[in-house]
Amino acid sequence: MSTMSSNLVKAPRSVERLINGQMVMDGAGVKINRVLTQTLQRRLDPFLMLDAFGSDKPGDYIAGFPEHPHRGFETVSYMINGRMRHKDSAGHEGLITNGGVQWMTAGRGVVHSEMPEQNEGLMEGFQLWLNLPARDKMIKPWYRDIAAEELPRVTTPEGANVQVIAGSSHGVAGAVQREGTEPVYLDISLPAGAAFEQQLPSGHNAFLYVFRGEVVVEGKAVPTTRMAILTNPPGSDGVRIHASQDARVLLIAGRPLGEPIAQYGPFVMNTQAELQQAVEDFRAGKFEGIEAGGLAPQVPVP
Repeated sequence: MSTMSSNLVKAPRSVERLINGQMVMDGAGVKINRVLTQTLQRRLDPFLMLDAFGSDKPGDYIAGFPEHPHRGFETVSYMINGRMRHKDSAGHEGLITNGGVQWMTAGRGVVHSEMPEQNEGLMEGFQLWLNLPARDKMIKPWYRDIAAEELPRVTTPEGANVQVIAGSSHGVAGAVQREGTEPVYLDISLPAGAAFEQQLPSGHNAFLYVFRGEVVVEGKAVPTTRMAILTNPPGSDGVRIHASQDARVLLIAGRPLGEPIAQYGPFVMNTQAELQQAVEDFRAGKFEGIEAGGLAPQVPVP
């Protein structure tokens, strides 16, 4: 835990536009709000997708996400409430619980499942897809569980409580660092009337998602369940967030890769030829930990 003063940002970003998201079904029938869709991948490079899910109705989440493949990017799962079990073909397994994070680098290919370990109560959280640089798309898969109590935290004099998942905030390094994309991933809790400032590199693309209450960014209100894409003017050095009521916000930023994006369902590469190779490798059982011809037939390719 760290307590630091604010007053850091001199040239703040403003809100470029608000995004409502799209309600979709994914996995085996899980209801989610797809906030960052494929149409925004260029604008918010290096981020590929952000899903928000939250329901106290078991029918909305109980079927979970059975075995499915990934190649070429990273998934960051953040559980606000609930219990979800991760297993993958590389031999990793972990249980994500209240406030915990699971960070998986799919790299050259992995098959995994994410299944609820509860049959009642609230399940709420997020999954972020973070692209990998071309040079890293075929690296060995990697996985880390981060329990809530292991997440670095910052408390500011203005009353903000911040969980630093990636990057850094007010001099406190987050749980995960990435050289290629330099992501910043913060969960910020603000009491009504409080303000929070976060420095951001001027070249980073950035957005925030409000999942409790409402905040104001440079005069623009951002209500609950809305994403605000932040402007990226030359010389900007961060963002100022004011809570018009008790609020909780994800602030996410990263260095754009500026590379071609070729996506086919759970595979994200740079060219169509690489995508075709990913499909062929998956079908041939060449993903990490999979014996050739040993894939369960129920694992589909979209």
